[in-house]
Amino acid sequence: MLANSVKLLLVCAATGMLSACSTPCDAPGQLCAPIESNTRALPPPPRPAPIPAPLPKPPAPEPVTFAVAVPDITSYDEGGKPNVAPVTGKPATGTPQDMPAATAPAPSDGKVHHIGLLLPLRSASLGPAASLLRAGFMAAYERDRSGFEVAVIDTGDGSDDVLNKFAQAQQEQDIVVGPLSRSAVTAVANSDLVKKPTIALNHPDNRGEARLPAKLLVMGLSIEAEARQVAAWAASEQPRANALILSANSASQRRTSTAFKQEWLRQGGSADQVDLTPTNGYLSDAELVQLRARLSSNPPALIFAALDADQARQLRVAIGPEVPLYGTSSLNPGLGRGASGPELDGARLLDLPWQVQRDHPQVMVYPQPPQPIDGRLTADMERLYALGIDAFRVAREVALRPEAPFTLDGVTGRLAVGYDNGQTRFERTEQAATYQQGVVGTWPPKPLAEQAPALPAAQ
Repeated sequence: MLANSVKLLLVCAATGMLSACSTPCDAPGQLCAPIESNTRALPPPPRPAPIPAPLPKPPAPEPVTFAVAVPDITSYDEGGKPNVAPVTGKPATGTPQDMPAATAPAPSDGKVHHIGLLLPLRSASLGPAASLLRAGFMAAYERDRSGFEVAVIDTGDGSDDVLNKFAQAQQEQDIVVGPLSRSAVTAVANSDLVKKPTIALNHPDNRGEARLPAKLLVMGLSIEAEARQVAAWAASEQPRANALILSANSASQRRTSTAFKQEWLRQGGSADQVDLTPTNGYLSDAELVQLRARLSSNPPALIFAALDADQARQLRVAIGPEVPLYGTSSLNPGLGRGASGPELDGARLLDLPWQVQRDHPQVMVYPQPPQPIDGRLTADMERLYALGIDAFRVAREVALRPEAPFTLDGVTGRLAVGYDNGQTRFERTEQAATYQQGVVGTWPPKPLAEQAPALPAAQ
């Protein structure tokens, strides 16, 4: 009896508690809701289509090299003195028989060659240029890295800093590439620290006046060397003629005109020179009027213009295209920069294959340099990137062919390295080019029907 009373009491209490809930007991989020797992078994996905078997990997292509189509011109040592016979006027073809043009195969003995890349990455003024050159160097390294390791060594601007880092690199590395600035190269060249192969990326001051260390190879880009090559090219087309040399007033333009004049006279020509005085980079209208009158009364066989592209365009507008115009790579402002009108059509110049043969396989195998977010790199910065590519390729050949001469078809030109009388000799022959339809292309120019349409002018 008592047990039945207790059971009845418990049933009533439970009924009262449940009836106090305002929502169903199993409503989601309520205290009495059942606990659900935070993962649920989903229905199985449809069976994917079978993956086809991978195609067989194609065989690796043979290394591609190309002949740089340039005039057969005199080559020069680091002092600017000719090394070979005068020009014949015929385009250079083929390769010297005693200098193999193909790149050396990767080492098969397991040896690792250590390259130290010494650059002023901490320099406020040269840091961006150094970073771009490093990018080109590493792009070439990634393509042919087997058997090589690269250590990037950063410096500032000071000569003491550079020499200390260089001395350490000489102890730890097999080859040193750098430094980059002219003052740093001069400091290294004047020191007694060069004990291992060293590839300088600029020219020392007063080159040709002092003997360089035996293991120092200088492969910097040189506007003076370009001017001498242009003079030899022009002499092959206009032998022993009279040239009018025009120069603006910057230091590099004066060096360019001087180098052209010295080689032009050595080739047997005669020359007159007119120094122009631009204001804010623009040629004076009064000077252009005087120049036009001079050309009308006494026209030269050719004009060499130590000017930039905009100044040369002003010149052509003022004097017309009748007199052949020659110049260096300064006439090429780069892809997408400057006007693309016909004013400079027919002008001849030298530049790097990287700039004028962008669609060539030997250029296309390397990635393009990173572009700034606010526009395109200048032509000079792109040339530094190309110099970085060739610097690694030369360092690789020097490591694999110690003290053996070689040539390379590089992205900065036809490169030749040799060893004479205890000196390392480096020569670069650049690509002959011309303006046609407002665009710089290789020389000789293609027939108009084969050309792509001109690029639009930069906005």
